[in-house]
Amino acid sequence: MHKRHRIRFPKPESSNLSQDEAYFYLQNSGDNRKIRFHDYNEIYQEQGLYEQVFYDRLKCSSPSKVSTILESAVKQSQDYFSELRVLDLGAGNGMMGEELKKHGVSRLIGIDIIPEAYEATVRDRPGLYDAYYVEDFTQLDDETKEDIASWQCDCMVTVAALGFGDIPTKAFIEAFNIINTEGWVAFNIKETFFDNSDDSGFSKMIRELILSEYLDIYHIERYRHRLSIEGEPLYYFAIAGRKNGDVPAKFLESKGIAA
Repeated sequence: MHKRHRIRFPKPESSNLSQDEAYFYLQNSGDNRKIRFHDYNEIYQEQGLYEQVFYDRLKCSSPSKVSTILESAVKQSQDYFSELRVLDLGAGNGMMGEELKKHGVSRLIGIDIIPEAYEATVRDRPGLYDAYYVEDFTQLDDETKEDIASWQCDCMVTVAALGFGDIPTKAFIEAFNIINTEGWVAFNIKETFFDNSDDSGFSKMIRELILSEYLDIYHIERYRHRLSIEGEPLYYFAIAGRKNGDVPAKFLESKGIAA
């Protein structure tokens, strides 16, 4: 049972912030510490705080939704979900990994750039991952890349980490290319990513990848990712598909997308 924290969200009139600027106050032991939603290194250090803020209070449903659509996509083929060897990119403290294990997968390899994410996983979910790498996927050395590739992952998932600078475009493509050809891919993105007015590099990359020969889409579903601190629904798209081949560096360059 995780410790219960005293948390307070800002007043509605002062909380009209973009999703990546949102914050809350942690009021343990008389402290009144302001923590941004994307200050994951701070959040992970407090046992149970991530779960309390995003899952208990804000009703995040993304790990469950993305796992479900991935399973639905795999069932459309002759593959078996229970045999998947999954690369969990932006694994955090293991929420998505835990959901995948409920559905049943063969291997689970975690990747995150934040040491505190790994430490929180070991503390709260020991033994969940077969391996967990703390690495920057934009600067992988050959030895580490070969080590990760040796797990022969045939599925990549990434949940609630795309589009706010948490996972750069280059890191996503690097992970995509590490998994086996004809491997499965499942992720979620905020709904504005399908709007051409969103000209961010990640948004353009996702749109181009979905339309490219490198990924066959099996399932796209709009759903409520979580609530905002004002209690309003935040909608995302969950996407699952099958890889057809590695994405070459020139693909991003040809589309004018910065790596």
